[in-house]
Amino acid sequence: MLGKRGAPCPHPWAALHRAGLINRVLAPSNRRLFGDRCPPISLSCFQTPRRIPYSEAIGQEFRPAKVGDSFGPTWETCWFKVELSIPPAWAGREVHFVWESDGEGMVWRDAQPVQGLTKEGEKTSYILTRSMKEPEPHSLTLYVELACNGLFGAGKGSMIAPPDPDRRFTLSKAELVVFNRDVYELLMDLEILLDMAQAQQFEWVRSWYPGLYAQVQDFVAKGQFVPVGGTWVEMDGNLPSGESMVRQFLQGQRFFQEQFGRICSEFWLPDTFGYSAQLPQLMRGCGIRRFLTQKLSWNLVNAFPHHTFFWEGIDGSRVLTHFPPGDSYGMHGRVEEMLKTVKNNKDKGRVNHSAFLFGFGDGGGGPTQKMLDRMKRMTDTDGLPRVQISTPDRLFSALEKESSQLCTWVGELFLELHNGTYTTQAQIKKGNRECERILHDVEVLSTLAVARGGAFQYPASQLQRLWRLLLLNQFHDVLPGSCIQLVVEDALQYYAEIRRAGARLQEEAVQSLCRELLQPKAGNTESTLVLNTLPWERTEVISRTGPAGTETLGMSNLGVAHIPEFLTGAETTNKEILCLSLPWGGFTDVRFLLWTLSYFKLSLNCVPGGCCANQFALFDDVPLYWDAWDVMDYHLETRKPVTTLLKPLEITLAGGLRGSASFSLQIGESSTLTQEIILDATCPYLRFLTQVEWKEAHKFLKVEFPVQVRSTNATYEIQFGHLQRPTHWNTSWDWARFEVWAHKWLDLSEHGFGVALLNDCKYGASAHGNILSLSLLRAPKSPDAMADITHHQFTYAVMPHLGSFQDAGVIQCAYNLNFPLHVVPASSARCPPWSAFSVSSPAVVLETVKQASPRGRTVVVRLYEAHGSTLVAWLQTSLPVQEAVLCDLLERPAAQGRLPLEQRGLRLSFTPFRVLSILLVLRQ
Repeated sequence: MLGKRGAPCPHPWAALHRAGLINRVLAPSNRRLFGDRCPPISLSCFQTPRRIPYSEAIGQEFRPAKVGDSFGPTWETCWFKVELSIPPAWAGREVHFVWESDGEGMVWRDAQPVQGLTKEGEKTSYILTRSMKEPEPHSLTLYVELACNGLFGAGKGSMIAPPDPDRRFTLSKAELVVFNRDVYELLMDLEILLDMAQAQQFEWVRSWYPGLYAQVQDFVAKGQFVPVGGTWVEMDGNLPSGESMVRQFLQGQRFFQEQFGRICSEFWLPDTFGYSAQLPQLMRGCGIRRFLTQKLSWNLVNAFPHHTFFWEGIDGSRVLTHFPPGDSYGMHGRVEEMLKTVKNNKDKGRVNHSAFLFGFGDGGGGPTQKMLDRMKRMTDTDGLPRVQISTPDRLFSALEKESSQLCTWVGELFLELHNGTYTTQAQIKKGNRECERILHDVEVLSTLAVARGGAFQYPASQLQRLWRLLLLNQFHDVLPGSCIQLVVEDALQYYAEIRRAGARLQEEAVQSLCRELLQPKAGNTESTLVLNTLPWERTEVISRTGPAGTETLGMSNLGVAHIPEFLTGAETTNKEILCLSLPWGGFTDVRFLLWTLSYFKLSLNCVPGGCCANQFALFDDVPLYWDAWDVMDYHLETRKPVTTLLKPLEITLAGGLRGSASFSLQIGESSTLTQEIILDATCPYLRFLTQVEWKEAHKFLKVEFPVQVRSTNATYEIQFGHLQRPTHWNTSWDWARFEVWAHKWLDLSEHGFGVALLNDCKYGASAHGNILSLSLLRAPKSPDAMADITHHQFTYAVMPHLGSFQDAGVIQCAYNLNFPLHVVPASSARCPPWSAFSVSSPAVVLETVKQASPRGRTVVVRLYEAHGSTLVAWLQTSLPVQEAVLCDLLERPAAQGRLPLEQRGLRLSFTPFRVLSILLVLRQ
């Protein structure tokens, strides 16, 4: 489980404890609230490094313990058995069990979790009885499950420091007390409303604690507990792919519908590090038209101009958006916070309502009784706004009624902070990109295997499990890399499981899809089968490993191609497909030559005179505070070109279908980089296969490409589309984007010519002036002191092109780089090329092919317009389709959404960046 700042929640109950559900009451620290006291009859404990269920814990051997004892080390779990006896003289009195410790605790009573305890969260007492009656048992046994970590983990000196592995946690109080109701009127208001986002948290509670979960369902049915958000986790808003974002909503909304009989109408994402301009369309496609966050109040440079407004995405979709004017999701219900909320509201006069989010939100714990008491006293007080405990639905309903004068913000909601999260923990980011590709390919191949007939069963349950692992890793402190080392280890294990299980599922699908063509036994192969999971024809150099381990190159095209024999590099040298020669071994000039070589067909030089492309640069990277999160603009002043050569450039393949050369560099004091530069025949881009042994501290490695292009804007791929950002720093809004994010490509073009930079697992980038830069590796030291200190392998590519990036096929080439062809040994049986889908326009990308759930032989295909144009495209398929219906992103058929099956296929109308989903019902 993942807590705030990526700290592991030791137990699933922490999910609801942090939301405030199982916090019954706060006993304020004022000692006058308590009267008589008595210690437990017996206190004993046992300690374990594992997270174990209650049933296993109570069977362990407990040893005597006492107040003042310390427990640990960090991340251990201590179970306490507390035997209590309420004195007979306390009859008729309200009795509390008071527990104070440095760790996060959980009270168990009658085998049920009943109360969260945390000193930092101001929750230190549990009500045993409101009025001790004679028939009630005076003796009882409680268990306290204590996690050896604090509200924000176990950082040494600060909450974002690396965990102190040897920290001890002290039990400072354990006693029975009489609560004096006449001193403080304890509120237990049944109108209290609690909310919690993230279906994953509900699922943990459901699977671990069904009794508690039944209570949650009851509270939801009564309207006292409000699921919000609609996603599987509160994911990062920048880095997940468009399809991953769809699955966040699909898995989340389906869970809420199945478990609570309703979907969420508000997207609740208060603490994510920026918000993609494609989110409004995805929200609306999943039944959501309202959005709440507050994170842009953290902007380091520019104050965002609105608190309530319409947010418009790149396709024109709009959602009503609210930023609580208190600029926090963890307020305490104080008068000064209420006054700030009113004074700070930038949309006063346009709307008269706003949210006030109170409780321990960052780190968890929910509201305390003291906060609730303050709020009740401010319900209708002169000089203060009128306050009422309400629901997100009531808030947005009021805002919708007042929305006629609201302003509209178009494009991304860019957070001017935490830019380092685009690069930190490179292995997590690589795992995310690879596993998105793996699940895509498994779904495509499995769907085609079902459609081709036979006994193959679509692996729906296995795919759901793997998707949920991937979605969990997209939590907004995991994928961004702002998590502790233990979470990194968990995340990498989840990726390993997706790779392992995905490979098995893919093999099973290919065996079913191509069964008559596959070689029955290992050994010498006479031919090769090539499978392409992308929706366009591809002509590429592919490799095959022979019996002796030698690699043979060949050419492939079409969707599913059968290659009876390979054309080897030796055979093609005389045909002058490609010939690589280097006049001399000078490092800089050779790099320049290779860069120019990729553009030989155009007879142009795209690198300015005196500049070197593929220039590595190392920067000092010491942010002000948030080490893993931030990179500051002043790091740009510390640029040092990397020029120390360890191994000079040498040709590794001289020609034929592929030419390549390699070299090695020293980076900083302790790190090394080895790179193979690869140019394939007919390939429009030059690849850089890179391996780095990274051992730096507070350094930032980038690679730069100065290009002979002049443009005031660069284009960056985002989810299901792209957007432009300035290449200059005219305004503070421009300057704050000194480090931005992109997905598979960025491009700098002038009329008739441009250069694109592609990658297979990187996200941080920039384009300033005429220099394209890709961020490769960081080395922060908190909260993970070992962040990125390991071996890394990644590939990027540079693609000069004539015309626009759309016409040159940059989008398709970036997909090709990220989705390699599948090369399968085959029998000698002949097979004509076969294609399942094709789209008439290169502006439309067929992104997803999967089985609809739970509709059996119904396929979902998802397409989007990628060029930014309005057009009609035809989708053709060889699948046996008997009916086609438009649907939303939750796979619900659209009213009047039936599409006629025409000779040319399905006629689809697109506007710029529109995402379309279609249900294809297959014949039996």
